[in-house]
Amino acid sequence: MLIHDQAKDILGHVQSLDNKIQSLGYEKGFVIHTAPLIRREDVFANESPNKRRSLFASLFFFTIKSPIQYKTFIFEKKLFPDAFSLEGRMAKELSLFIRNNIIFFQKFDNVVLYYDNGQTELNRILNLVLSTELSTYSYKKVSPKDYKLFQVADLICTLKLLDLKCEHGELSKSEQLIFHSKRELRKQFIKPILKKRFN
Repeated sequence: MLIHDQAKDILGHVQSLDNKIQSLGYEKGFVIHTAPLIRREDVFANESPNKRRSLFASLFFFTIKSPIQYKTFIFEKKLFPDAFSLEGRMAKELSLFIRNNIIFFQKFDNVVLYYDNGQTELNRILNLVLSTELSTYSYKKVSPKDYKLFQVADLICTLKLLDLKCEHGELSKSEQLIFHSKRELRKQFIKPILKKRFN
């Protein structure tokens, strides 16, 4: 019954997000790409800051309401002498994370990697590590338009990068138009999303 109620809640949240997107003038199923949205690129080039913030906030609140947890990994390319060293470190950290939380992953009948093949190197690392560390693992190529949680992952990564930027510098003009200030960005978006971190 709990699973049934949870599924109904999720479908309700999806419907609310779709309704909000349509109320802003976009078609149902419109994909919110957070980085282009902030930088005012592609389909967002002529949209006002208020409209772009509304889109961002809509996906953000959908994320907050969703029964998910996330884990982010940060790697700075400049700290590695070559791509092989970087890939090795990425694989090692992902493997360590899974091993340290293997009891959690073993609760599931199957662990599925949903990925769009965006970065060949990352795809290779994810597939290799997951197939090695997990006894039940499968892969599914997806498109962001078909999975709201794929857009959620994009939003979480964007907020993590913005958090790092707040620590080491100032927001760009495009970022200021959406979030106004580092203080408001942290209060309205970064601090709330941290409650969804995998512990």
